[in-house]
Amino acid sequence: MKVKDIIKVIEDFAPLGIQEGWDNSGLCIGSPEDDVTSVLLALDCTPELVDEAVAVGADMIVTHHPLIFSGLKKISPDNKIGAAVTKAIKAGVAVYAAHTNADKVIAGVSGAMAAKLGLQNVRILDEDAEGVGLGVVGELPEPMQSEDLVAFVKEKFGLKVVKTSKPLEKAVSRVAVCGGSGGSLIGAARKAGADVYVSGDISYHNYFTEDGFMIMDIGHYESEIEIVDILISLIKKNFPTFAVRITQNINSNPIYYF
Repeated sequence: MKVKDIIKVIEDFAPLGIQEGWDNSGLCIGSPEDDVTSVLLALDCTPELVDEAVAVGADMIVTHHPLIFSGLKKISPDNKIGAAVTKAIKAGVAVYAAHTNADKVIAGVSGAMAAKLGLQNVRILDEDAEGVGLGVVGELPEPMQSEDLVAFVKEKFGLKVVKTSKPLEKAVSRVAVCGGSGGSLIGAARKAGADVYVSGDISYHNYFTEDGFMIMDIGHYESEIEIVDILISLIKKNFPTFAVRITQNINSNPIYYF
């Protein structure tokens, strides 16, 4: 097996060319021609994840978030990115990320969120000319009160807490979702007629919502973690006997709740 074989499976699902212009998805360490005998998957590539890959004999890491987002001026083990890069190169571990390309396909991050909530008639929220885009919008199987929806979302995503704008007095039917940092799609959610918009990393002033519209922030990590299961399923489906596993350090969320 070659690194390029794993890459092809992922990019057949989420083509690299559809990633956002600011993104750095793709292979950031290693060569497509490198041999690979085992793959380790996670949401984030940390020094600890590279250590785990070495310990379990994985010679390729696949994550959602890119290890390198922008140009590095130096690579030093004194910071987490530098340490992860250094460890991966020394160990000969290839590192690949499927980020906004996996966000923009309807079966990716936001589609997984919609599936958790049982949304129907799901369609892309912010569709581009290529027929892909960020976020999705759909209808609940049955309308529910906003307080009930909050409890439902907490249950489905395993949340301790959730941040919302003022609860609605009307029943909720249409819900828009976007994994990760979705503040830029609030306008698109309103335009799509959503009663509630569920995402992460929503800034303070956005909670001053217009009447009849509600925002729910479930957290960046919490909204995206399902993509790890999607990616591992893709690889297992195409290579049933190949050694592929999810990190045992399941929760790499850098945010703690007390």
